Amino acid sequence: MLRVGLTGGIGSGKSEVARRLAGHGAVLIDADVAARKVVEPGSAGLARIAEAFGDSVLRPDGSLNRERLGEIVFADPGLRAKLNEIVHPLVREWMAAAERAAVQAAAPPGPVIVHDVPLLAESRGKAGFDVVIVVDAPPELQVERLVGLRGMAEDQARARLAAQASREQRLAVADVVIDNSGSLPDLDRRVAEVWADLERRLAG
Repeated sequence: MLRVGLTGGIGSGKSEVARRLAGHGAVLIDADVAARKVVEPGSAGLARIAEAFGDSVLRPDGSLNRERLGEIVFADPGLRAKLNEIVHPLVREWMAAAERAAVQAAAPPGPVIVHDVPLLAESRGKAGFDVVIVVDAPPELQVERLVGLRGMAEDQARARLAAQASREQRLAVADVVIDNSGSLPDLDRRVAEVWADLERRLAG
């Protein structure tokens, strides 16, 4: 098995890279999917969030009101840390269980497992990964994409970028950098090169 951490700032094109790696045969384990799963109605995670932040963070159907929770925690770093203390360990457990299932199902030499972790540079760095891949794009291009493709206001896009690790912090944890400032065919070629490298590492 080869355990890969994949990260990149908002608007870098990390999801495009994740899709391409999965297309080449990687097993993709997405931290955002895990974060939704561990707070589904009836879960221990959701019960602990309601206990910590009050019933106002629940919708009438018992599901998590993410917008309301966001309003509460983003205004207060202490409360954001409290939320992370509840959610992050559950996310790691969910991802570890998904990884064990993938390893059991794979033939030797085992799978290339890509953990898609948006906040890898902020939260855990290289810990536990054989290789860390960073998808990189210039900040101005990230803003352009967020405004053009996601319909964000420019000041909102810049605020989202400022709330994440800096480009330098992400590049500092990278073993492999995928430059995504060019065309989609350029990205296809670079991902194919990276995949060939991952296969060599797995075989070696």
